[in-house]
Amino acid sequence: MAADQIEAVVCGVDELKDGEMREVDVGGEKALLVKQGSEFYAIGAKCTHYGAPLSKGVLCNGRVRCPWHGACFNVKTGDIEEFPGLDSLPKFQVEVSNGKVKIRADKSALATSKRQKAMCKASAVNQKSVVIIGGGPASVSCVETLRQEGFQGKITLVSKDKYLPYDRIKLSKAMDTAPEAIALRNKDFYSSNDITVQTNKEVKSVSASSKSVKFADGSSLKFDSLLIATGGRPRVLPIPGADLKNVYILRTPDDANAIAQNAKGKKVVIIGSSFIGMEVAAFLADKAESVSVVDIIKVPFQLVLGDKVGAVLQKMHEEKGVKFHFESGIKEFLGKNGFVSEAVLSNGTKLPADVCILGVGVVPATEFLKDSGIKMTDRGFIPVNQFMQTDQPDIFAAGDIVEFPLFTVGGKDVNIQHWQMAHAHGRNAALNIVGKKHGIKSVPFFWTVMYGKSVRYTGYGPGYDDVVVHGEINAQKFVAFYTKGNEVVAVASMNFDPIVSQAAEMMQAGKKIMKSDVLKDPTAWLGKL
Repeated sequence: MAADQIEAVVCGVDELKDGEMREVDVGGEKALLVKQGSEFYAIGAKCTHYGAPLSKGVLCNGRVRCPWHGACFNVKTGDIEEFPGLDSLPKFQVEVSNGKVKIRADKSALATSKRQKAMCKASAVNQKSVVIIGGGPASVSCVETLRQEGFQGKITLVSKDKYLPYDRIKLSKAMDTAPEAIALRNKDFYSSNDITVQTNKEVKSVSASSKSVKFADGSSLKFDSLLIATGGRPRVLPIPGADLKNVYILRTPDDANAIAQNAKGKKVVIIGSSFIGMEVAAFLADKAESVSVVDIIKVPFQLVLGDKVGAVLQKMHEEKGVKFHFESGIKEFLGKNGFVSEAVLSNGTKLPADVCILGVGVVPATEFLKDSGIKMTDRGFIPVNQFMQTDQPDIFAAGDIVEFPLFTVGGKDVNIQHWQMAHAHGRNAALNIVGKKHGIKSVPFFWTVMYGKSVRYTGYGPGYDDVVVHGEINAQKFVAFYTKGNEVVAVASMNFDPIVSQAAEMMQAGKKIMKSDVLKDPTAWLGKL
C-alpha cells in the first residue's frame, strides 16, 4: 500500500441492508459507505457544495441527494449529477473478504471530499469557438462541461462584472465577504484548462446572422456556438430621491461590502420582503441601529411561501428587532447634503434612514439582444427548448433569463430564477453544444438562510390553491405542502430534513405526491420512493 493511502475495516457485510448508507471512519476521516444490491461502494461523505453530511440525505436510484440544497452524486462513481456545486466526490476502493468490508483511500481525497472531473485541453487542430456571455453559475457549469466532454476548441467566457464568476447568492447572506473568497473557480483553474475569461467587458450587441458579438469597447468576437447567460439586473423603481447617496441596490460584491460597512450602527430601511430583502435584514439585524422592512404585501415571502410560513419568518425577524411596515409602498426618499435621511411611505409614514436598500426583484439583462434576431418575450425573457436552444441555430441561453419547458409540469414553459437551476441549464447547454442531445430534466430546488436557519423548497408552486402544514410551525420546525387540486406541486420545510430532498427525488422519478397523502401524516408518501 502506498504511503499516501490508508485502509480500514469499516463494518461487517451484514451490517448494511440493500439500499442503506452509512458514514464510516477511515483513519480519522469520513467516507460514505453505500450498499446497492450485494455491492458496496464508498465515496466522499460531505456534499461538495457547502459540506452537508450526505448520510443525512436521500439514497435513491443509485445516487445520494444532499439534505441541504439538493445536489446529487452517483454512488458508483462519485460524479455530480444534480446541482448546486461544481465538484464531484472522490471514489474509494472497497474490498469484501471474510465477512468484513474494507475501504482503501488516498488521505488527501478523504480530507477534502472533493474531486474535479478530468478535463481536456484546447487543440490547435480544433478551430471551433464557443463564446459564453455572463459570469454566473450557468456560464461556469457550461465551460467546465465542455472541457469534460472533450471539446478542444476555443472557449471564451465574457462577463460585465469586474470579478471572476462568484457565488452571487452569498452576497445577501454574508455581505462583508471578499469577492476572492466566493469565487466559483480561481484564475489558475481557467488558465490551466485553456478557458479564456474576460471580465469588466460589456456586450453591446449580438448578431445571429453573422455569428458575432460586439462589445462596448469596440472589439468583437466570432463564434460557432454561443451561450447567453447574463442573469437578471435589479429592478429600479422610479422613486424620487433614489439617486441620493446611501440608497443601494444589491448586485455586486462592491454593493454588498458598501452596505455592510455603511449600515453599522445606522438606521436601515429595506424595500422588499422577499429573499434579498429578508436575507439582508437578517445579516444587518445585529449590526445596524435599526432595520425596517417595507412592502406592499402582508407578510414576508407571501407570494412564494404563503401566509402561514411567511408569518413564522416574520416573527423570527421581529424577535431580532426587525420592524415591518406592510401594505405600504415607498413614495420617496428625502435627503440632507446629498445623503438619504428619510424614507416616506405611500401611507405618509416617515422612517428615519441613513441607508436604504432596494430589494424589489430583478428583470432579465437582455436589452443588448433587441436587434440580434433572437426571439424574446415582451418581458425580455428568451424562450428555449429542452436543449436550451433559442430559435436561432447554434445559439443557446440559460439561467434566470430563459423560459424553458419544465418536465415536472408537463413541459410547460416557465421561468425559474434559482441558483441550482442555472447550474443545470449551463451543463445541459454544453452537452448539446458538443452534439450530445440531452433534454433538461432538473427539479427546482432553492433555499434561504436567516439567523443560521434554513428554509428549503422544491417543486414549482405558482398557482397553488392550498397549503398543508405539519409540525410545530411556531417552534420553526415544520413542513409545508403546496397543493393545486389534489396534487402536491411544491414542498418547503424548516428543521425537517431530509423531507424536501425526498420530495425532490419523488418528482425527479416522475412520481406524484397527492394532497390526500399528506393531510394526516407528512411522511405517509415516503413508501412510494
